[in-house]
Amino acid sequence: MKRHPFLLLSIVVAALWAWGFIKFVDSVSALREPDIHESLEPAEAIVVLTGGSERVSTGIELLRLGNGKKLFISGVHKNLPLERILKTSHISPELSSCCVVLGYRAGSTAGNAEETRDWVAGEGFRSARLVTANYHMPRSLLLFHDAMPDITFLPYPIMPDNVKLYEWWEYPGTINLLATEYCKYLVASFEVWFRHL
Repeated sequence: MKRHPFLLLSIVVAALWAWGFIKFVDSVSALREPDIHESLEPAEAIVVLTGGSERVSTGIELLRLGNGKKLFISGVHKNLPLERILKTSHISPELSSCCVVLGYRAGSTAGNAEETRDWVAGEGFRSARLVTANYHMPRSLLLFHDAMPDITFLPYPIMPDNVKLYEWWEYPGTINLLATEYCKYLVASFEVWFRHL
């Protein structure tokens, strides 16, 4: 019985996707959140991508301990003032007024990269520590390196409690989150590749 070429192609594509997905999950699982301390390798700036309270509090703590000259929080809701973001933080008013900047333009990871590029260029920074969730880090680094090839980005992956990377296949919510992020990573990779043809 002759097999339909489309069926064979579908099987090959599905197998490749599954193989890539497993590799993606392995790479995300290998990302570990560093300890925040004064000897952590510093960067000129700290960039936080919104999406979780742990990200912002980590960025503030990095700034407070001198791991960057300024903190840029990208993708902030337009109605959210700085005072509300810093309400529960242990940062001095002097440090927050001089060194914490909010970006309100970004509505996506690509938008985060564009917004950060404009801010970094205005400040003249050459390095930045990027703070975001571990599952979001591969796509973020891809887009940030593409938007700012001359800037050095040091990843600071946050490990959200609700993402169960240990035996992830037993948690439908984690599977859905990782599969969605992997698909977004593939799309972003294709877009970056296409731009550089």
